[in-house]
Amino acid sequence: MAEQAPKSVLFVCLGNICRSPIAEAVFRKRVTDQNLLDKWRIDSAATSTYEIGNPPDYRGQNCMKKHGILRNHIARQITKEDFARFDFILCMDESNLRDLTRKGNQVKNCKAKPELLGNYDPQKQVILEDPYYGND
Repeated sequence: MAEQAPKSVLFVCLGNICRSPIAEAVFRKRVTDQNLLDKWRIDSAATSTYEIGNPPDYRGQNCMKKHGILRNHIARQITKEDFARFDFILCMDESNLRDLTRKGNQVKNCKAKPELLGNYDPQKQVILEDPYYGND
């Protein structure tokens, strides 16, 4: 029986320093805790170029540490190759979704249709607001 290829998910937000690296880290921890990490390729990216090369925002880092989730991360922008490589592209808000849909429409052989991560939230919090301009 042929071994099944890993599924892949890319989490996306505006700068890739707040929401998407946290989503990536939480998802990675969940699949690791369930011994399923070898069945997933997990990453995150930005729609913009604002934060490329930067680590996660200190508030996100503090939140992850508080919950025992440690992750090294450097912000990057989504690429055309990502649209063909990932099975799922999950974003945080409508602005991200518009940007991703526009970029994805320019890619032949687009594998994933961008979706809101919140569509999978059992509590129906569809939009994950950007905390960057918020308080600690």
